[in-house]
Amino acid sequence: MSTTGNRGRRPPRTRPARPRSDPPPRPVDERHAEPVAPPPPPVGRWGRDILGDDFQARTFPQPDDDEGAVVTTLVRYRPGGRPLPRRPRLAVVYVHGFADYFIQTELARFWADRGAVFYAVDLRKSGRSIRPHQTPCFVESLEEYDEDLQLAVDVVRRIHGASVPLVAVAHSQGGLTTALWAARHPDTFRGLVLNAPFLEVHGSTLARALGHPLISQVARKQARWPVPISAPGFYDRTINARMEGEWQIEPAWRPVPTHPVRPGWLAAVLAGHAKVAAGLDLEIPILVLTSHRTVIGPRWREEMRSADTVIDVKQVWRRAPSLGRTVTLAKVTGGLHDVLLSPQPVREQAYREIDRWFRGYVEPEL
Repeated sequence: MSTTGNRGRRPPRTRPARPRSDPPPRPVDERHAEPVAPPPPPVGRWGRDILGDDFQARTFPQPDDDEGAVVTTLVRYRPGGRPLPRRPRLAVVYVHGFADYFIQTELARFWADRGAVFYAVDLRKSGRSIRPHQTPCFVESLEEYDEDLQLAVDVVRRIHGASVPLVAVAHSQGGLTTALWAARHPDTFRGLVLNAPFLEVHGSTLARALGHPLISQVARKQARWPVPISAPGFYDRTINARMEGEWQIEPAWRPVPTHPVRPGWLAAVLAGHAKVAAGLDLEIPILVLTSHRTVIGPRWREEMRSADTVIDVKQVWRRAPSLGRTVTLAKVTGGLHDVLLSPQPVREQAYREIDRWFRGYVEPEL
């Protein structure tokens, strides 16, 4: 495992993910007291995204599954509405986590400042890609996301050239999914930035080994049964502007409490953990960002404002070397689960780590 030094250029001025002019509140279906989702992005063309004038989104139909029609959504950063370069020095693809979607606007600006074009994918049944007939965020194998990731890569290459270097940035479950995909497609990415990747369950590898057969058995019979797990919403409290955070989040896409965990999905994640534990042996440079600590419990504690309240970061630290041959681990003091949604001074620390890694491992090869 390698680490980096402490010098780096000044990180970008960071701003919360708010449109330039805040849109009016989303309508609420008073019959059920549930928020109504924003209109989906257009099919066949790029349209203005909910994040503001600098962002465009587009819906891409995918082959149907057992629930019906499936789509993938791409979002791209187009500052000032100017045409994107046809041959950029780098392209970045962002992949979100479970029950999540892309809102990290300053991440797009960070990479644009380094000469990259920036795209984000809202995976099937998540965020902009959820449709009313679907079980939100549900898959029975992480390989179901292969079509989404391949689509993102293909679109970027079609627009910006087949030889454009690619870097993936991924969060939580998205980090697990993207690392596994990169192992199956070893010539795709020049590097990975994994933000609190969900690489192992709480407790120990033994806990996963004992629990996986039972969960798999349940998943074969009741794959979509909601698992009665308490979700107090402490993480949302720290990031959501409707509570005590600073990020505008669509409640139809990311409700509080979150979308239910289901046996089929859990079995898929545990299978992914087992593959990471066996070793992916990725040859590309990898940066793993996490908070410096985990604080999890059934009651609110003030320490939760400066810790990961979702996954066990110590398990991530133990598992990170299994990802590949050159892994840089950065423990960001005061970080939340999504380190890039932490308070501004913490985010600036995280961006310094990303910039240092980029200049040390990726930029020299461009």
